[in-house]
Amino acid sequence: MTEFKETYKRTCKWMFYLMAFYVLGWGFTSYQRVFMGLLLGTACSLIILVMLYIKMNKFDKSVTSGKKLRSLGSTARLAMAAIAVMVALRWPHNFEIVGVVLGLMTNYIVITIYYVFYSFYIRKQN
Repeated sequence: MTEFKETYKRTCKWMFYLMAFYVLGWGFTSYQRVFMGLLLGTACSLIILVMLYIKMNKFDKSVTSGKKLRSLGSTARLAMAAIAVMVALRWPHNFEIVGVVLGLMTNYIVITIYYVFYSFYIRKQN
């Protein structure tokens, strides 16, 4: 579970960096709708990551104690993604839908990049 916690912390850190970059892009470029969509999607993706982390901790505790866990909260995570898309569709003059969808995938992209970097670079040094 320690590796999962480390991945969670590092992913959150990089997602905050990306969201800061999106705020700068929103403020200093003419692509404000795109950056607002990316920001909305990435914020919802971060919330989804936090919900997954909490459920995984509960899952870990239930497995070690021998209890059963009902679910890992997939419905709540899908609902968060649906809310982000509905907000973008409700206010299309503020949010670009493509940016929201890409922002929702940011969580998984960051984790994949971290895994590739960790498995090829860090482990070869040891």
